[in-house]
Amino acid sequence: MKAERRRAWKRGRAAERLAILALTLSGYRILARNLKSGPRNAGMGEIDIVARRGRVIAFIEVKSRADWGQAAESILARQRRRIARAASAFLAARPQLAHHQARFDVMLVVPWRWPRHILNSWRIDS
Repeated sequence: MKAERRRAWKRGRAAERLAILALTLSGYRILARNLKSGPRNAGMGEIDIVARRGRVIAFIEVKSRADWGQAAESILARQRRRIARAASAFLAARPQLAHHQARFDVMLVVPWRWPRHILNSWRIDS
């Protein structure tokens, strides 16, 4: 792994840890982290965080960038579709969660600021 790629990976993992802390303090229970659903070349992807609060299961993508705008604009439609497919597979494997509401959120992380949690960032049909 090249040095720049390794630094980016470490920044991403640190952002995920901070997002988990923020979610936990907000009353969420973390169900899974870095959940991989099938091989990437088969159209599946990775969900950064799966969290539950009440009857809501939140599938959360964490984006860490230099500023809020860059972070907010960094989720592509193709990535949203992969996350939605992985979320469907996650729920299908857990029938006990069938009566919960699924939601797709984003946690934006920028240096020296508390993460911003964007609820219902996109819908599964978008």
